[in-house]
Amino acid sequence: MTQITSHGNSINTNGELPKLGSVAPDFKLTDGELNDKSLADFKGKKKLLNIVISLETSVCADSTKKFNDIARDDIVVLVISADLPFAMGRFFSAENTDKVIGLSMMRDKKFAKDYGVLIQDGALAGITSRAVVVLDEDDKVLYTELVPEISHEPDYDKARAALSGESATA
Repeated sequence: MTQITSHGNSINTNGELPKLGSVAPDFKLTDGELNDKSLADFKGKKKLLNIVISLETSVCADSTKKFNDIARDDIVVLVISADLPFAMGRFFSAENTDKVIGLSMMRDKKFAKDYGVLIQDGALAGITSRAVVVLDEDDKVLYTELVPEISHEPDYDKARAALSGESATA
């Protein structure tokens, strides 16, 4: 269990982010076409997992827009939340964030549990905390950040550095 805050109030996640250097846990999440997606679907590419509370919040929306700019052929940006795929699709269309891929936990919270980001208590219990996980082409964890205050943005520079192979620590 890890303690974070939501507007200054302490809340807890169910665990910890995957360890640096470990192989990331596989997942089964739902895309905008209601298909199941796993890490194997993004094999051979670096992956940035932008784990958000909901695209309905300004910080989540801002991080998605900023990470959209770094997606390219060899880097996939996955935006993961409890939002329904339909709502994610509307957001991506309205905000011209066409480079990111939205993945929903609508069918299962196993992803949140396995990645240690499932909020356990408080008003947001049952959804994810804000976090970033960067994986290499073989799903090895290069960088993690559990944002300590849920209303704050992640460290974009460190995430970008991890994707480019520069030293980045949590």
